[in-house]
Amino acid sequence: MPVVTEGVTPRARALAAAIREIRVRTEISGRKLSAQLGLSHGTVSHWETGRRVPTVEDVAAFLAVLGVVGGEKDRVLDLARHAAEPNWLTVGMPGIPQQLAGAWECERAASAIVQWTPMIIPGLLQTPDYARAVAAAAGLPEGEIESRVMVRNSRREVITRRNSPVVFEALICEVALREVIGSTEVLAEQLRWLIDMAKRKNVTVRVVPLRVGWHPGFAGPFVLYDFPDAPPVLYFEHYSSGAFVPDADDVQAYREAVERLHEIAMSHTASTRLITDIAKEWSMRHERDTLA
Repeated sequence: MPVVTEGVTPRARALAAAIREIRVRTEISGRKLSAQLGLSHGTVSHWETGRRVPTVEDVAAFLAVLGVVGGEKDRVLDLARHAAEPNWLTVGMPGIPQQLAGAWECERAASAIVQWTPMIIPGLLQTPDYARAVAAAAGLPEGEIESRVMVRNSRREVITRRNSPVVFEALICEVALREVIGSTEVLAEQLRWLIDMAKRKNVTVRVVPLRVGWHPGFAGPFVLYDFPDAPPVLYFEHYSSGAFVPDADDVQAYREAVERLHEIAMSHTASTRLITDIAKEWSMRHERDTLA
């Protein structure tokens, strides 16, 4: 029997996303698929929402019925085998789809998210052109770039949805506001979009200015997810790997890091004023470059 989860792990959330994506792609209803697998009505739906985690045998049967083979089959079975493990390190470029799936599912299920980004605008607040420029600079193939941009846009729904949008706090180093990614026009548009998003009641943007000395954010970017139905989880995203860490001591340490960042960060109001001023600077520079 599937396991009822009291605290769904990030890997289990990624498994739920994989099952949902495969089922939708094959255009079969959850009810019909449950019947074909000899399971009770609604079982597949529970798998897709993460309310229940299927056994490895159930996942193998699911993949066989839908004709999933090769690398995708191996990837989903690996998620199933380790779904209960709390810590999750994804390593290497092949692991990135799982990593993104895990982050996406954490975002969808979270009640609150705090993200610290020292060098770049947070993904949930990126414009399509900015996200495209980031992916292009990373050397991704054109087809993959567009799929990444589409995923990025879809992920934003968690903070823009009408019902129960996630409470999102972005702590951003001033460096990210001044580093040109794509072009001055792309950056200016990105900063204007950031200001618009900061007007939402569920979104807080605070800038950590330069020249404030050492602080915990120097250790690198991180995301802290709080869930209504599960323990909080930390997420560390790196160039070609990522790690989900639910350890209570680590979570507490990073909550303290957030408090330290709050002490040195500008207020939400002062931050939006600064972002507005910098956006104007980049717009003027773009106009000068265009006329030159």
